[in-house]
Amino acid sequence: MGRVGVLLLNLGGPDQIEDVRPFLFNLFADPEIIRIPFPWMQKPLAWLISTLRFQKSQENYRQIGGGSPLRRITEEQAASLQELLQEKGQDARVYVGMRYWHPFTEEAIAKIKRDRIEHLTILPLYPQFSISTSGSSFRQLEEMWGKDPDLKDIEYTAIPSWYQRPGYIQAMSELIAQELDHNPHPDRVHIFFSAHGVPLSYVEEAGDPYQREIEDCTRLIVEHLNRPNEHTLAYQSRVGPVEWLKPYTEDAITELAESGIEDLLVVPISFVSEHIETLQEIDMEYRELAEESGIENFYRVPALNTHPVFIEALADLVIESIESPSVKFSDVIRPSKRVKMYPQEQWEWGLTTGAEVWNGRVAMIGFIALVIELITGQGPLHSIGLL
Repeated sequence: MGRVGVLLLNLGGPDQIEDVRPFLFNLFADPEIIRIPFPWMQKPLAWLISTLRFQKSQENYRQIGGGSPLRRITEEQAASLQELLQEKGQDARVYVGMRYWHPFTEEAIAKIKRDRIEHLTILPLYPQFSISTSGSSFRQLEEMWGKDPDLKDIEYTAIPSWYQRPGYIQAMSELIAQELDHNPHPDRVHIFFSAHGVPLSYVEEAGDPYQREIEDCTRLIVEHLNRPNEHTLAYQSRVGPVEWLKPYTEDAITELAESGIEDLLVVPISFVSEHIETLQEIDMEYRELAEESGIENFYRVPALNTHPVFIEALADLVIESIESPSVKFSDVIRPSKRVKMYPQEQWEWGLTTGAEVWNGRVAMIGFIALVIELITGQGPLHSIGLL
C-alpha cells in the first residue's frame, strides 16, 4: 500500500484577536467570496474591507474568548483519528488543511509531499456535500494537482459526503438524548435542527445536493433518536440579496415562540466543531431572539468535536475508502457555468443577481454601495458579523 495519509479539510478561523484582520483579508481576497468584474481590484478591496472593519469583527471573537477554537478542535480531531487508525491496524498520518487561515491547505500538501505520502484520503469535515464547501475545497485541490507534477504520483480518493454513516448518526443522537434527559420535561422540548444555509440557486440551478442531504440527515437522526419530540429544520447564516434555503432560522424561532413553544433545543446539524457560528450566532444571537420572542428555555446540543463514536465513524470511513475504488475530483459534483456562486460567507456585486455582463459604471456603483456599507455598518456583509 505504501505511505498512507488523510487530509482533513475545513474553513479555518483566526486563532487570536490579532489574526482577525489578515484572516478577513484572506477571506475577501478569494474571488469565490466576493465576485467583482475586475481581478486587479480583488486584493485592494480585500485590504479595504479588512482595514475598515476588522475591529468590529474582533469584537465578535472577543465574545467567544478572543479567537476561533476551530484550529485547536480540528487538530484534536486529527490526533484522535490518527491514534484510532493505528489501533485499528492502519498506519496513517492525518493532516489538517484550512482554506483561509493556518494551517492552510497548501501547508498541509507541503507536509504530505515532504512525508512522501503515496495514498491519500481527502476527507472534508462537512458531513453534507455542497458545491460551496466540500466542492470548493475539491476545486482548489484539483487546481493544485494540475499545477504540481509531484502530486500526480500520489494516489488519492475524495470523500464527498458522509452524513449517512451509522456512527455519525449515533453520535448525534446520543448528544441530543443527553440534553433531553437533563431536562425535567424532556417530551415537551422542541428539537430545532439548524443547518448552514446556501442560496436557493445552488439547489435549483446547479444541482447542489446539500438540501436533500440535510433533510435526509435530519430524518435519519430523528429515526435513530426514536423520541416523541416534535422537530423543525431551518437554515441559518444567510447573506446577500438572493433567496436562500428556507425556512430561515430566525423566522422559524419566532414562529415557534408564537405557536406556544417554551422549550427549544437547537442542534447544529451541519457543524462538527464549535466555532463562531455555534458559539456566537446560535448561543448568543439566536438565544437572545428566542428569549425576546417568548421561549423560556433555550438549550443547545454541543458540536461533536472529538466524540469517540464520531471519531470511530471517521476512522472506519477512512479504512473503507482505502480499500475501495478511488473517487477523483472530476467525479465530484461541480456547479453549472451558468450559475453564479455565493459560497458560505459571500455577497455578489451588482444591482441584479441575474446580471451576466458587467461594465465599469455598474462596477463603480457596486463599489460605492460596498463602501457605504462599510462606513454605515448596514448591509449583507454586516449581517454575517464579519463587517
